[in-house]
Parts: sequence; structure tokens; C-alpha cells
Amino acid sequence: MDHFTYQDGMLHAEDVPLSQIAAAVGTPFYVYSTATLARHYAVFEEGFRGQDVLVAFAVKALSNIAVLSSLAKRGAGADIVSGGELFRALKAGVPADRIVFSGVGKTTEEMAAGLKAGIGQFNVEGEAELRTLSAVAAALGVDAPVALRINPDVDAGTDDRISTGRAEDKFGIPFVKAHETFALAQSLPNIDPKGVAMHIGSQITSLKPFEAAAKTVVNLVAQLRGQGLDMRTLDLGGGLGIPYSTDGTAPPAPVDYAATLRQVTDPLDMKVIFEPGRMIAGNAGIFVSKVIYLKTQGEKTYAIVDGAMNDLMRPALYGAVHHMVPVEQKPGASAPFHVAGPVCESTDVFLRDYPMVSPAAGDLVAFRTAGAYGAVQANQYNTRPLVPEVLVGGGQFAVIRRRPTYDEMLALESIPDWD
Repeated sequence: MDHFTYQDGMLHAEDVPLSQIAAAVGTPFYVYSTATLARHYAVFEEGFRGQDVLVAFAVKALSNIAVLSSLAKRGAGADIVSGGELFRALKAGVPADRIVFSGVGKTTEEMAAGLKAGIGQFNVEGEAELRTLSAVAAALGVDAPVALRINPDVDAGTDDRISTGRAEDKFGIPFVKAHETFALAQSLPNIDPKGVAMHIGSQITSLKPFEAAAKTVVNLVAQLRGQGLDMRTLDLGGGLGIPYSTDGTAPPAPVDYAATLRQVTDPLDMKVIFEPGRMIAGNAGIFVSKVIYLKTQGEKTYAIVDGAMNDLMRPALYGAVHHMVPVEQKPGASAPFHVAGPVCESTDVFLRDYPMVSPAAGDLVAFRTAGAYGAVQANQYNTRPLVPEVLVGGGQFAVIRRRPTYDEMLALESIPDWD
């Protein structure tokens, strides 16, 4: 599943002991495994071998340019949702024609940047956006390659906070308006309506919603082709879940995901686009923190660590659980501890009644499956610096984002002279 293993009782990232990285960069920090990123990308891509496919990595899952560059060298494109992510993808060396611009709120400036860069496709989510993109493209004298993102009204059975394909969700064009909106796209100047897109959610653990949604949009493609539209791309989004728990349950394997969708899409003569993020990055990263205090509150004992909710937001934001392990294994029996950070919020608790073996100040702990939606959601609440990101390759490691100084954190702020 990943390349974080114990060697002689010490947790390693590939061949580098995490204690060595901690000594070099301090705690807390994120560390990513190049071998795991490469393996997960290859496993996903191999399932669609022989089909005309673009695997556009969802930049929002893990946006460090070193990671994007590593994936781009292996053939990945980029699924972006902002002008900043466009800048990152291009900076990382992702070819512009492998970039897909998604999102419900693209600004005219972001549209212009994408058009000037020559990106492969805009996934347009509504009539107003379509008209705006037409005007921006006309002003620049270029055509905008467009797929209309259709909301298939499929409940993926995932958390409400990460569901995107139901009728009441904010994403996409209602299915009942699909034909009407494609007719509008055909009529607008400087719009090239080339495909259909969809995305039904994140951390999906069943193949049935993917299959149902894919059949819906494939039928739509057939209808549109029957009306004379030249449909060349089908974007089926991402959302395949990964195992966060240790109870033995697991989402479908990528090979089964591919087999299911290929039954639906293989008969089509068009490029199929996928936007995996979590599936590639999630288990490729861990978050390392250090125990700084033990604190007893009534009948509960807290292990206070130097990592906090501003560094890894998923537990506070989604109620997510990240399996935690000691960096250095200890013998003995475990006891339940609450694991919490130093941020001044009651929600700054990673785990409750979690088994730990004799934790002590100075111990390093690692939160697994933290590569996706970890560092990208981090912030500087309580004026806590963004934590370093480290990339490991074999027996070497590199700091791919350093920890900023307080001066650097305040450099964008100023005190007006009239106050």
C-alpha cells in the first residue's frame, strides 16, 4: 500500500529513518514517498491501458510542485480549480494540453490565464459561466475547448461535505438542462463544445455509484452525437476512496474500478479523462509530530503533540480518523489516550481513547494516510508557521517546502501610518 515501514523498530520513509528527517527539519512535518506516488499512479493508469486516457491528477489533493513534477514526468496531467493551481501546474512542467480546469467559480482573469496557456479543457458548470467564457475567449481571439459538467443526480453514499453529484449539490449543470445548455454552447462564439464531464464526490467506497453515473453520461454522449455534436472527450472525474481505517475494510481496488468503467466507456471512440487525487496521494504521505506533554483531565489522559488542527485539518473539519503509529516502536501494553494539539480550540483533537504504549515527551508519532488534503488545507491559525514538506526518494530526502520564519509570515502585513 505504501513505502512507510519499520526497519529495526524505526519507522522509515522508503530507506530514510523518520528520526533523521525530524532532526534535520524539526517537527511537525509532512513527508511523501516518491515510490508510493509512482506506484499508485502506475496502478491506476495500467487499468486503462489500451484506451485513450488522460489521468489528470487532482491538484487540490496535494499541490506541491515537486510532487506535480514527479507525476508529470510519468505522464500525468492536472485537474485544477483555480488560477493559482494553473500557475503551479505549469511551473511544475505539466504540459498545458494535459490541464483540465474545473470548479464552479472561475473568474474572467482565471479564464484568460487558461486560454493564454492553451489548456486542454474547461469543465464548465453553468450557463452564466459559459457565456462569460465565450466573451473572454472572443476578446482574446481564441476558441475555448469546453466540456459541460453534467450533474447526474447520483448519490455516491459518501459524507455530505464531500458529495458533488446529487441534484441539490452546487456542482454541475442539472441533467434535465443538458441538451439546452449544449445547444447554447453551440450557438456562442469562440466556444468549442468537445465533451461531457461529471464528478460525483470524494472518498467513494462502492463501484455502483460510479457505474450508474457513467452510464448516465455515456447515454447523453450518444444522444448528443445523434444530434450531430462532435463529442471527443468524456471526463468521469475522480473520487475513488482509499483505506483510512485499520479494521480490514477496503474500498474497491483500482483494477476493479477500471474494469467497471471500461465496460461502459470502451465502445466510445473518444478520450476518457479521470481526475484521481486522494487515490494517488493519500497513502503516499504521512504527518509526523512530537509528544510535548502528558496531561490528565479527570479520567482522561491527553498526549499533547506539537502538530495541530491548522497543520492537519481533516479530523476537525470532517471528523476524519488518521491511524497513528509511533516512529520508534516500544515494548509493553497499550493504554487509551486522547491525542491533541496546542491550538486554542476544543476541536484540536486528533484521536480519542487511542491505544498508545507508554508515550513520553519527545516521542515522535506519525499520522498515516495524510498525503491528500493535509498540507494543502494547512493554515497559519494562532500564527503557527506552515509545516515543512519533505520528499523521499530511496535513501535520500529533500525539503520541498521549508518552514517560514515569523518575519516571512508577517511580510505581507503592514500598519497604516494614519492609525
